Amino acid sequence: MTDLPKAKTRPASNWSAIWVLPLIALIIGGWLGWRAYSETGIEIQVRFESGEGIQANKTEVVYKGMSVGKVKALKLDDEGSSKGVIATIEMNKDVQQYLKTSTRFWLVKPSVSLAGITGLETLVSGNYVAVSPGEGEPTRKFKALAQEPPLSDAQPGLHLTIKADRLGSLNRGSPVFYKQIQVGQIKSYVLSADQSTVELKVFIEPTYANLVRKHTRFWNASGISIDANLSGVKVRSESLASIVAGGIAFATPESRKDSPPTDPSLPFRLYEDFDAAAAGIRVKVKLSDFEGLQAGRTPVMYKGIQVGNLKTLKIDPDLSSASAELTLDPLAEDYLVTGTQFWVVKPSISLAGITGLEALVKGNYIAVRPGDKGGAPQREFEARPKAPPLDLRSPGLHLVLFTDNLGSLEVGSPILYKQVKVGSVQSYQFSRTKKQLVIGVHIEKEYEGLVNASTRFWNASGITLTGGLTGGIQVKSESLQSLMAGGIAFETPEAKAPLQKRIPRFRLHANHDDATQKGTVVTIKVDRADGLRSGTPVRFKGLDVGKIEDVDLTDDLQSVLLTARITEVPERIAQVGSQFWVVKPELGLLKTSNLETLVTGQYIEVQPAPKNLGPQKTFVALTNPPETAKEEAGLSLVLSAARRGSLKTGVPVTYREITVGKVTGYELGQTADRVLVHILIEPKYAPLVRSGTRFWNTSGFGFDYGLFKGATIRTESLETLVQGGIAFATPDGDRMGVPARPEQTFPLFDQFEDEWLTWAPKIAIGK
Repeated sequence: MTDLPKAKTRPASNWSAIWVLPLIALIIGGWLGWRAYSETGIEIQVRFESGEGIQANKTEVVYKGMSVGKVKALKLDDEGSSKGVIATIEMNKDVQQYLKTSTRFWLVKPSVSLAGITGLETLVSGNYVAVSPGEGEPTRKFKALAQEPPLSDAQPGLHLTIKADRLGSLNRGSPVFYKQIQVGQIKSYVLSADQSTVELKVFIEPTYANLVRKHTRFWNASGISIDANLSGVKVRSESLASIVAGGIAFATPESRKDSPPTDPSLPFRLYEDFDAAAAGIRVKVKLSDFEGLQAGRTPVMYKGIQVGNLKTLKIDPDLSSASAELTLDPLAEDYLVTGTQFWVVKPSISLAGITGLEALVKGNYIAVRPGDKGGAPQREFEARPKAPPLDLRSPGLHLVLFTDNLGSLEVGSPILYKQVKVGSVQSYQFSRTKKQLVIGVHIEKEYEGLVNASTRFWNASGITLTGGLTGGIQVKSESLQSLMAGGIAFETPEAKAPLQKRIPRFRLHANHDDATQKGTVVTIKVDRADGLRSGTPVRFKGLDVGKIEDVDLTDDLQSVLLTARITEVPERIAQVGSQFWVVKPELGLLKTSNLETLVTGQYIEVQPAPKNLGPQKTFVALTNPPETAKEEAGLSLVLSAARRGSLKTGVPVTYREITVGKVTGYELGQTADRVLVHILIEPKYAPLVRSGTRFWNTSGFGFDYGLFKGATIRTESLETLVQGGIAFATPDGDRMGVPARPEQTFPLFDQFEDEWLTWAPKIAIGK
């Protein structure tokens, strides 16, 4: 037997490839755990006085427009005497270093006040919690502010303290003006330590910080200041913003132009108004006519706007003249140059029109016409004995404008083309019929080619405000010159449209929209003009398709004629078959509709013609909205009455106090001696009406009184008591007669006879 080879042995391995999977899973789990831990936010607690506007897992914490946290939970705060809400907030880990004791939180939500609209962005994003980092020790518990904190003193700019005797209409956010430009705002206000004054904290933007000097004067520019007595009336306001929200204005007296920069640690005084601040420009004027002038009362006017005040008036030794010292608004500084003219305005009548008529109310005043800007500065003047004459012979184009109202236009008001002054108003006077004003206008020679037969002029005086809470507020003004003095603007849509007359005549429109609007003009006759006026919209399915331009009586004084301009699809609306009616609120026990017109006002609704039947420009408004429903089935009858009474379309027709039909309309008979009332009886109840049937008016109630039988009050129903109604009864026996025919006419009695109430025929009705 041969020896077999000996097998080689080796120890078995305990490692297997299957162990790789748990190892990978352990690594992934550890990585996910580390990531979750590293991304976990920091929980803090913020106490709010109320939880209104805060939602868990929705309301975010925002810093400089970036989300840095989110509210996770809300709970009531049971500790302390005042109940509140504690919000648990998860903050991002990267803001951990800013969670200090002086860090401030507050809730931002939309707010509307006289000072403006804040938090408007939350209408889209929702309320959010704002945060302002601070210094101090780290903490996780905070108390929210009731409102946004004032601007920090660290904000770049000039921070001042102004002491006032009273707050008035000033508030946080009220503007600070310099020459009617907003240069800052009020940060906050508190009572002084002795409670005798109010300390206003004011912020001036860095760009304008150098305007505040040591001798600068601040005054309250809130609202409108009116000072009136027998010698005159003074009206002053800084701007529209200050009228609504209050404001402060400031200026440095001309004599203090070398005043050094202010020391922010020293408080300023807030004067009551511009005159008290005495911050105007001092001007000396020698007057040859000073009748009716009074120091401290007589205003200095420029195109109807007060720009200064007469401070002192001294009669010269020869008694033939006087020396006046005027204080003028700093805004007029650039116009006090060589060529500036002053004169005294008194009521007078001339060929150019009636001038100075306002002086009958507020007394004689001093008028000023600024010289050319850029001329040599001047502070001493000699007043003209009367208003400067107009140069009607100057080269250029002379034209005439017709208007219903002069507005704030005056002699010298500018004519503007693309906001460039190209001419001026030369004169104004009434037309021969006294129904319109005729304005003489001069266009300078170099610009006369801008005017041709297609030119349209409009009044560009003052400012125009448009907008709302959601769309913002838009302020329009043609120019600073037209804002102060009034003005006329024009445009020329066609390049070639030669003038036909040597002195062209144009209409002066009220505004740019009226001058440039397109569309078709139609007239609508209505019974009354209650609530309708120029500007009332014409609507179709809730959309404005035009507006009323004029409201006037007809020649016979029996109706009102509305002149409307249709601007949307006029080719469909100004058509034969279009229907117009007045939409107004209806309030009653049984019917209430169109309540929105209580706020928006009445308007004209139009139903365009269903098809093209030809153009039409004159319409008669419907008394009621047109019936749009299809003709209903039933028995149509006509009732003849002496008068309509309180019957209206839709009131019920009843049989034994059961509604069986309704009134569908009414009209005058052919000879106009009767009223024909159309009714419709439901098909089911048509057999109840026979040739012997009697109809009577059930509107209101009946009152019957007897000495022995007492008093009896009878009414058909509450519905007929309020809005009227018709009842009928059918006799029995031979008097019943044959069934009624469609459109058969019956008399409508004013009241019933007692016998009719006893009739009770047995008539089978339909199903």
